[in-house]
Amino acid sequence: MTRATLRLEEMTPRNFEAATGIRVRPDQEFAVSPVMQSLAEAYVHPAGVAWPRLIMDGDRPVGFLMAFLDIDWTGNGDGRLIRSGLWRLNIAADEQGRGYGRFAVESVAAELRRRGTKEMYVTWHEGENGPADFYLGLGFRKNGEKSEGETVGVLSLD
Repeated sequence: MTRATLRLEEMTPRNFEAATGIRVRPDQEFAVSPVMQSLAEAYVHPAGVAWPRLIMDGDRPVGFLMAFLDIDWTGNGDGRLIRSGLWRLNIAADEQGRGYGRFAVESVAAELRRRGTKEMYVTWHEGENGPADFYLGLGFRKNGEKSEGETVGVLSLD
C-alpha cells in the first residue's frame, strides 16, 4: 500500500457488489455490522446523514466506511446536541494491519474538518478482538458516555 494508491469511492451500482463483499474476521463480527446493513441504514435515514464510501487501494476494494453527519445525538428532536463521526468501519479480513483503517479514520476526519466540525465521534463494542485499542491509538478518548451499549469516543479536530 502507498498513500498515492488509496482513495475513497462514493457508492454506486458499479461498486455495490465489491462493497457488500467486504468481510471482517469472524472474531470481529460482533463489533461491526455487515456492509449490507450499513447501506440499508444509509438508505432509510434522511439524505445527507450517512456518508458511505468504499475504500480502494488501486483497483482493489479493501474496506468500507460510513460516517454520520450532523445527527441529533440524543434523538429527541431538540437539536441541541449535534454530532458527526465515524459510524462504521469494515476492513476486509485479509487486508487488516496495512494502514487502511488509519486511512479511513483520517479521511473522515478530513471531511469533517472541511465541513467545519470540531470533534469526531465514534462508538465501539468493548471486548476481546474489539476496536478499542485501534481507536484509542489514533487519539480518540473515551468521554464516559455509552450509546446503545457501546463506548463513545471523541477526537478533537482542532
